[in-house]
Amino acid sequence: MTIYIKNHDFHYELENLCRIFFPNEKISIIKDQMPDAASSFWALAYLEPSEKHVRLYAAVYQDGQKIEQEACVSGETPDLEKECERELAVLLFTLLTKLTKITPTWGILTGVRPIKLMRRLTSELGETGAKAYFRDKLLVSQNKTELAAITMKAEQKLLSLSRKESYSLYVSIPFCPTRCSYCSFVSQTIERAHKMIPEYVARLCEELEKTAQIAHELNLRLESVYIGGGTPTTLTWEQMELLLRTIRRNFDFSCCREFTVEAGRPDTITPEKLKAMKRYGVDRISINPQTLNDGVLELIGRKHSARQTIDAFKLARKEGFHHINMDLIAGLPGDSLTSFQNTIQGICQLDPESVTIHTLAMKKSSKLTMEGKKLYRDECLEAAQMLDYAGEVLLSRQYAPYYLYRQSKMVGNLENVGWAKPGFESFYNVYVMDETHTILACGAGAVTKLKQPQGDYLERVFNFKYPYEYLSRFQEMLERKNQVRQFYDQFC
Repeated sequence: MTIYIKNHDFHYELENLCRIFFPNEKISIIKDQMPDAASSFWALAYLEPSEKHVRLYAAVYQDGQKIEQEACVSGETPDLEKECERELAVLLFTLLTKLTKITPTWGILTGVRPIKLMRRLTSELGETGAKAYFRDKLLVSQNKTELAAITMKAEQKLLSLSRKESYSLYVSIPFCPTRCSYCSFVSQTIERAHKMIPEYVARLCEELEKTAQIAHELNLRLESVYIGGGTPTTLTWEQMELLLRTIRRNFDFSCCREFTVEAGRPDTITPEKLKAMKRYGVDRISINPQTLNDGVLELIGRKHSARQTIDAFKLARKEGFHHINMDLIAGLPGDSLTSFQNTIQGICQLDPESVTIHTLAMKKSSKLTMEGKKLYRDECLEAAQMLDYAGEVLLSRQYAPYYLYRQSKMVGNLENVGWAKPGFESFYNVYVMDETHTILACGAGAVTKLKQPQGDYLERVFNFKYPYEYLSRFQEMLERKNQVRQFYDQFC
């Protein structure tokens, strides 16, 4: 598919919009040209400014069928360029909906953080006005509009606790037992990386010590800690204990509200690791089966069974964990609505404190994408039914949505939602997704996000992606931590 644009630079948004309808198409952008007569599939979007107004025109052509639509925006419209971009997206969305007979439930929204947008609109227009803007101006469905509004309210309780000096800590363990077929994270399997793990843990502890020193010097306030990956529980219990001990000894936990370890794969969870977590104050773990269908687990490259998930959950309960999250994915290869419904029922029988429902995203470097997996309309519709079912069941069991985000190339252009029982929302998930305060990140692939204490400016400091690079260039990477001091010196 080729998108022709003229007299504007809205190509990024329009490309993302077209990708919602045609996720398997290669999309090209051509500026300031009219469509090639030989092309069988194109979209056209252009502006014609005049003294009093701007004319907007959009057309879509596929296999001999052309549909078109136009609109006008007054030249006196506040924030004219932004309004032209929105209106042009609406025109194109309307045409693509007519052409494909598909109506994406998030309308023209393609961004990652719709809840931040809902919050801003609510502050400007009030709740009723914000909902109306979502529905009428962004073409978001009534169902998704209400979901966004409910989630925003739940988030607000946690966001209000953050202060200008607050920060959270993220620790990266980029190793997994196997690589899932849908995964694109920079992680390595234990079989390939086991020799470097002891050195990695040692260097990570060194980075944590320096990070803690900087946080102390700047009088920053630790709100939450999240050890993620990868699969942190691929570490031995001795390595896990060393890591946890380093964190507890160096960071001030007097104001910390939550300490999470992403236990991830059920087959990596042992009594010794759980005991080490309890000793050092971990109060939230995430056991992530993704599905309770053994056939689907095999298809996506996981080496554990549904039975192991249940056993790991019961073991964690036995060891005294009273806040357990479980991650599931809607739209996995080989899964069906009935199978997904069985998974939801099985998870509800375990009764975790929180459940995160992800939608499969076709990430560029994942095995699924590399092998040519395509997204089809029926799969998208079924994934939407899965999310609807999960929401209905979880709401009936007193779970509520408390954070939500979206990714590119998601099946059905849907969403990921965290559901929690009252009082069991994850502070870290909300803080990182809302970009509320600074995130100090340690480990390979980790990204420190420095938030201006009295504003919205965000600055990123990147660690090296790959574990071998993290180790071989460790001193160089460690020097980057000094950028944290420089940032706060600039704004404080």
